[in-house]
Amino acid sequence: MSNSNSNGSSNTARMRDLFRIKTSRALDRMEDPRDALDDSYDQQVRMLQQVRQGLAEVATARKRIELQGQEMGARYQRLAQQAQEALNQDREDLARTALERRSLLEGQVAALREQHAALQKQQSQLQENERRLAERIEAFRVEKETMKATYTASQAQARANEVAAGISTQMNAAGASLDRAKDKIAQMQARAAATEELLASGALNDLTAPADSDLERQLAAGATRADIERQLQSMKDAGGTASSRADDPDGWLSIGRGPAAP
Repeated sequence: MSNSNSNGSSNTARMRDLFRIKTSRALDRMEDPRDALDDSYDQQVRMLQQVRQGLAEVATARKRIELQGQEMGARYQRLAQQAQEALNQDREDLARTALERRSLLEGQVAALREQHAALQKQQSQLQENERRLAERIEAFRVEKETMKATYTASQAQARANEVAAGISTQMNAAGASLDRAKDKIAQMQARAAATEELLASGALNDLTAPADSDLERQLAAGATRADIERQLQSMKDAGGTASSRADDPDGWLSIGRGPAAP
């Protein structure tokens, strides 16, 4: 009873361990930290791409203002030349118009210069942010790959330990079966020896023998004893010698058939 209880408990514990291992593996597949790390890295890379896209747009706007400023600068110089040429031709009215336009252009250039400075500052900030973010993402990538490798190695070790534990459990079960087999063999050998002794002593009847065979054995033994007594008495009456016909070649045929004929 105790062996069956212990075996039942062992089987229950083994099933519980297997269920826990399978459940853990299912959860690991659902929430694999390597996938979470890759997703986080991909999100950061997308953020970096957005920053770089913004940086490219700011740089493009700055470059467009620079081209516009260069055009204004060229016009500003041309207006100055036109004002001088008008004076040389005694066209003071044209010179005054050129200078007025030149003065108006100066205000436009000043506003454009402010926009250019703001874009230059914004571009510098975005470049610094892009550099820092790229460094952080690269550091995260290195740490991510290290963590993934560590997790993969730990997972492989855990599975190897689970396999080793399963083999150990099977070997323990096989050893327990071997011990039970040895106990049953020893019990059967003892039972065979005991029944053999009982059969030899007559205390245990042979169930395969015919009915009343024990009475026949006892009667046969009694008849044998009576015959021996008769032969002994016959030898005494004959002077202590048993009659026999050693010279008769067929004398053996009368052995066991009572006293020989004189």
